[in-house]
Amino acid sequence: MPGAFTSISIFAFDLDDSGQPVRAWETVFHGEEAGAVEEAREAARTHAGALVVKREGHPAVGEVGDPVILFQTGKIGDFN
Repeated sequence: MPGAFTSISIFAFDLDDSGQPVRAWETVFHGEEAGAVEEAREAARTHAGALVVKREGHPAVGEVGDPVILFQTGKIGDFN
């Protein structure tokens, strides 16, 4: 369908003062899923957790799919 898209996002999480995971940063990854997972693994070396999420959608008809977790490690929090 024209206008369909797939987006891959990488999230890194740190811990707040009470030990709860909070989002440190998010970026949209332009490349293959394997590359996003590799970047998330690297981020996990300096953060409490990392996550890779894929979404598919058709904005022309108002559809955005649910997030699909491709990779998760460590402590993660809300990513929506």
